[in-house]
Amino acid sequence: MVSLVPSLTEAIAATDPGLLAGATDWCTHPVGLDVPRVGGTKWPDVARVLELAPDLVIANAEENREEDVAALRAAGVDVWVTAPATVDQALDSLTRLCAVLDRPDPAWLVEAREVWADPPTVPGVDAVVPIWRKPWMVLGRDTFAGDLLGRLGVRNVFAGHTDRYPKLERDQPGVVPAELVVFPDEPYAFTPDDGPEAWPQARPAFVSGRHLTWYGPSLVEAPRVLLEQLAD
Repeated sequence: MVSLVPSLTEAIAATDPGLLAGATDWCTHPVGLDVPRVGGTKWPDVARVLELAPDLVIANAEENREEDVAALRAAGVDVWVTAPATVDQALDSLTRLCAVLDRPDPAWLVEAREVWADPPTVPGVDAVVPIWRKPWMVLGRDTFAGDLLGRLGVRNVFAGHTDRYPKLERDQPGVVPAELVVFPDEPYAFTPDDGPEAWPQARPAFVSGRHLTWYGPSLVEAPRVLLEQLAD
């Protein structure tokens, strides 16, 4: 099979690396993964994917374009498309995927379910979570990352917004009523010198985008890693 989703590439490799015939250039985990590459998540080389003759392609409704999924299906390739908006949905989706792979209940997935059955939390805090700038975009309603943070005690001030990824006006960041600004390192690589200056009213916290937005083996250590980073 070919995976077009970095987090699911990691999940499949952790379950049975022999199942992977290809992955995107952005599939960075596990480190040292040696499989043919098929371009990016947004612009995969569809012809290259077809050359690998996969029995299944793994995609995600947000990370991959509908037209690429349609082109693969039109060529006769089965495509599994995921779209979890909560931690529970992600765990259920991973369970179904592992069943399709005929590798049910891998150890990492069993552990992830145990960890998220009762995760540790921080004292409730109101936060905003930027994911891009120029223009500023933040997590809004019904997002996996927003649900994950909520499970850890972080209240997203834009959770009730009509958009899933609201765009902010140029001066809006400085007046958003948040105690905390959670800066992930992907998809935009925020740093102490690039981001916090726009949010002087709130404490910045820099977190691992992989642990915030990926669903797969990273879910096992995500609560510990993120809580440590949120407390810094």
